[in-house]
Amino acid sequence: MILVVEAKNTDVPSVGPSIMESTPETGRYIATTTAGEQVQAFIPDPLPRAGVVELSGSMGVLLGEASEAVARLDGVASVLPEPLLLLYSFVRKEAQLSSQIEGTQSSLSELLAHESEGAPGVPSDEVVEVANYVAALEHGVARLREGFPLSSRLLRETHGILLRSGRGQTKQPGEFRRSQNWIGGTRPGNAHFVPAPPAELAECMGDLERFLQETKGQLPPLVVAAMAHVQFETIHPFLDGNGRVGRLLISLLLTERGMLREPLLYLSLWFKTHRETYYEKLDGVRKGGDWKAWFQFFLEGIREAGTSGVETAQRLIRLFHTDRDRLQGLGRSAGSAVRVHGELKRRIVVTIPRLAEDLNIAAPPARRAVKALVDLAMIHEITGKKRDRMWAYSEYLRVLSEGTEAYGS
Repeated sequence: MILVVEAKNTDVPSVGPSIMESTPETGRYIATTTAGEQVQAFIPDPLPRAGVVELSGSMGVLLGEASEAVARLDGVASVLPEPLLLLYSFVRKEAQLSSQIEGTQSSLSELLAHESEGAPGVPSDEVVEVANYVAALEHGVARLREGFPLSSRLLRETHGILLRSGRGQTKQPGEFRRSQNWIGGTRPGNAHFVPAPPAELAECMGDLERFLQETKGQLPPLVVAAMAHVQFETIHPFLDGNGRVGRLLISLLLTERGMLREPLLYLSLWFKTHRETYYEKLDGVRKGGDWKAWFQFFLEGIREAGTSGVETAQRLIRLFHTDRDRLQGLGRSAGSAVRVHGELKRRIVVTIPRLAEDLNIAAPPARRAVKALVDLAMIHEITGKKRDRMWAYSEYLRVLSEGTEAYGS
């Protein structure tokens, strides 16, 4: 039996065991043949709904701290004068990190340049993949706000957008796989893990969907997110993009359950930084029912991500205020420069033609305002070209890029 910690506050006296108990394997193996080799595929048991006890102890304290970190992040977003600025930047950083975990090496500035209309050249497949992640998350949140349930269908929809172009477009976008896959290894016979066969996917995903619906109001959202993420990654229902959809599931669930008004909390940086531990904890649940270790790892990540998100938001708020004050000292040219600064807060990367169009000004004053910001070292040119030039908000981009450095760099 799994004992799920629920801590409404950290002063509740202990009323039972202080931690989630380990169980045997959380599923069963069946023999299947793929690519000419017989392997043991793992079919997870349905996630448990019962066994909830309210207790204190270290896990209860951790759950409380993680929940408070999420609440602080949501609170910061709610008092921002322009909360969509924070959402814009956080979503794009998450898209970059989540795609990096899958091996994509494009930079955040490349994504932003791709999104800036009028950017020359054809974007690489890697940039397209990151842009697709942004679109998939935005689609998922929009569907939830329409009242559509967090379900297998919604996950297939987001997957379809995620893989609609780029390198994954031949991997059955929006459909559960019809062939066996495996994780790790060069072939099925030496794979690290073999998920459920295609014939079992409908039942496995149906169980997961029922778990999501039946735990509303019954289990803390962070507990549900932790359990659902493990289950989805174990099922691995798509040919490609499972990791990204599994991370999207966390954001969508916390938004659906009302912990966040906007999907601002992401675990990709935590998973990237602790990659080996992440896989170890997933295996620990599958092979030994070690929910305790997984929940501790997951909740520590939530606490870290929430705290980091608040700090980043506060840094950006200070940056925007400081730079606006600096621009006010420019005299007669301050007006256009302040307006360009406002546009840079919304886009981070801009072009002269786009600035002129969006601000309804002629190109010469837009160019003069850009030069003023360059002279103040607020922005820098990122293409190195004489034509079709693009400028980035230097410190804003630097803050967002923290943690997105490619592996091995």
